[in-house]
Amino acid sequence: MNIAFVNATKGWGGVKTWYLQFAERLARRGNRVYVYGRQPEFVEAARERVGHAEQVRFGADLNPVAITFFLREFRRRNVEAVIVNIGKDLATAGVAARLLGLPVVQRIGLPGDISPRLKTRLLHAWIRPAFLCPCRFIAEGFVKELPYVRPEDVHVILNGKKAVSEPLEGHHPRRLICTQQLNPDKGHDVLLQALAGLSDPFELHIWGKGRAEVSLKTLADELGLGQRVFWHGFSLNIMEALRQGDIFLLASLSEGLPNTLLEAMAAGLLPVCRDVGGVREVIPEDLWAWLLPYEADEAAFAEALRRALTLPDADLLALRERARQACREDFDIDRQAERLEGWLQSVVQGEKACFRC
Repeated sequence: MNIAFVNATKGWGGVKTWYLQFAERLARRGNRVYVYGRQPEFVEAARERVGHAEQVRFGADLNPVAITFFLREFRRRNVEAVIVNIGKDLATAGVAARLLGLPVVQRIGLPGDISPRLKTRLLHAWIRPAFLCPCRFIAEGFVKELPYVRPEDVHVILNGKKAVSEPLEGHHPRRLICTQQLNPDKGHDVLLQALAGLSDPFELHIWGKGRAEVSLKTLADELGLGQRVFWHGFSLNIMEALRQGDIFLLASLSEGLPNTLLEAMAAGLLPVCRDVGGVREVIPEDLWAWLLPYEADEAAFAEALRRALTLPDADLLALRERARQACREDFDIDRQAERLEGWLQSVVQGEKACFRC
C-alpha cells in the first residue's frame, strides 16, 4: 500500500511517537509510506526512520493552498490511505483525500480531543473517516463525547513497543524515571511531594519539557530534593534513558494510553502508576499491586514508593521482567503494525463497515 501520515501539531507528544513507530514498521513491511508534518524535529526524525518526510505549512482550517498541496502529493504518490490526527490535519489533508475518493483514518489520542463543533461534525459527515483508537478506554469515551459517531466506525489497535533484549540490571540508589511532558495535569508535583517524605535513598530522573517546568524545579528545591532530582529536558532517544532506570512513575490525571508507560515496560521498569485512561489495559493483573487508584494523593504514592524502594534486588528484578514480558505478549510493535496493516487494507478495499465510500 501507499500510505500518507499527516500531523499538523506543533509540540512533541505521544501521538508523534506513535506516528514514527508505526510508519517505520509499515515501511519495513514493504509499504510505501509518506510523512507530512509541521514540527521540524518530527520531520527530521521521520526522514531518518521512514525515508520520507516533508514539512508543510498548514495555515488555517480549509486552507486552499494546503489542500491543493495535498491533492498534488496524493496524486503524485498514488496514495491509497491517509492517516490524520486532529484539527488541521483533517481540515486540509482529509479534505484533499475526500476529493480524491481516498479513505481517511483519524487517529484519536484522548476521548475529548475533538470538540463537538458544527464545523467538525460537518467535516466528519462529508469525509466519513474511520476512527482509530489506541485502547478501549479512548474508543468508548470518544463515542460518548461525539454521539453522532457510530461504534462500528471506531477501531482499536493498541500502541506498540519493542521490548529490550539485554539482561536487566539493578541500581543503587534506585533510579526512578519520569518521561511525561512537564505540564500541570501530569502530576509531577504529587510525586515530588511524595518523595520528599521518604528517607530511603533514590535518584529521580525527569525527562521532558512543558509549561510547569520552572514551578516544578522550584518545588523540588523547596522540598529539599535538589540533590536527588535530575532534569534532563527533551530527548529523541528516551529508550536509552529508560534502560538506566529501575522504577517508572506516572501520576497523570489525564491520559489515553500513555506511550511513556509502554516505553518503560518495554525497557523493563516496574510501573508505579495512577489508574488513569487505558493504563489498566496494558499492565498485567499480577502487577496491579503497583496500580494506584485515580484518587491517590501524595501519601498513597509515598507508601507505594516506599514499598518499591525497599524491595529486595531479586524481587524488584522479577517484577521488572514481568513488565517487559507483558510488552512482548500484549503490545509488541511488530504485531501491532501487522494488525494496523491488515485493517488499513480492509479499509482501502471497502470491506469493513467502519468506512463506507
